[in-house]
Amino acid sequence: MNNNPMIIINNEKVYKENNEFYCDNFDMKATPEGLSNYCNVQFIARSSKKKGNNKINLKDIKVGSNIFKFIYLIYKTFRIPNANYLLVTITPYTFCSFLILFLFRKKIYIYLMSNGYEEWKHILGSWSVWIFHIMHTIVTSNSKVISCNPRLYDRQRSFLVNPSRLNSEWFKNYNEVPLDKIRLLYVGRINPEKGIYDFIKMFDKIKLDSEFSIVGYKKNLKIKNKNIKLLGYCSEPKSLINIYDNHNIMILPSFTEAHPYVVDECLSRKRPVIIFESISYIATSRQGIFVSKRDLDSFLKVVNYIINNYKEVQKSIEKNKLPTKEDFFRQFSDIFKE
Repeated sequence: MNNNPMIIINNEKVYKENNEFYCDNFDMKATPEGLSNYCNVQFIARSSKKKGNNKINLKDIKVGSNIFKFIYLIYKTFRIPNANYLLVTITPYTFCSFLILFLFRKKIYIYLMSNGYEEWKHILGSWSVWIFHIMHTIVTSNSKVISCNPRLYDRQRSFLVNPSRLNSEWFKNYNEVPLDKIRLLYVGRINPEKGIYDFIKMFDKIKLDSEFSIVGYKKNLKIKNKNIKLLGYCSEPKSLINIYDNHNIMILPSFTEAHPYVVDECLSRKRPVIIFESISYIATSRQGIFVSKRDLDSFLKVVNYIINNYKEVQKSIEKNKLPTKEDFFRQFSDIFKE
């Protein structure tokens, strides 16, 4: 274990109840918990009024109800000797955190989990990108950069890690693939940038014998199509493995991604994945990822190819060497030793 304390600072909102903490984003649970096996972790996040689905199992969590409390919590950590600071993604909150850390000459790491340029453009519009660019330039120029995809930052000037939630259980007890009909699956957040709303509209036009299951939670999400099933939120590995095994193709319709965990999860169960051209860069050298244009004809052509050649597709998937979460957190730990 690295004896130096690690202060993780995140823009994610965390709900506190009876001294227990919950968040919506599973990454914000998994990353601090995993790193706590290698470092003494303290987690600082924003305060939420809504209870998330994921309980965070850490001893030391602090939440700030506003930017001033948030910065004060960071300032209080300055009494901790030899602490390293890990900022997760670049947002107004983490940018303000960076400024005070830089002012006090702290050792700062920035973990780039997604492409902020694309996210700001998609959510706020093109006019907002220059704001992110200023924050990005200042933070990355004065921190040690860790990224989960080489396209997020110059590979020669950063540390590259391979995020994963896979353990040995994901590679055991494979079940026969149900091929009686097209069984599509989506696992992830129900947000516009994930492309899920657009894909639901596309699926409504499919005339083939098919069904589409959504694993995720969104209050008041209304679905009229009887062939679309809302399975609710799920993060427990055994249940997720079961869900993957009951489907034959996963769809990831996102407009922007960095290194989505669900792709490797699906491939570990020997199920292929369809993505659209806007995120074709995530395919890299992995077998079993198919790229479609974002239109019905192209999508159905890819689906039909997969279904008609499923055994061959699975054989190609078996050639993948997928990263595990143990590999991922060991990479992080080695970086902190530098």
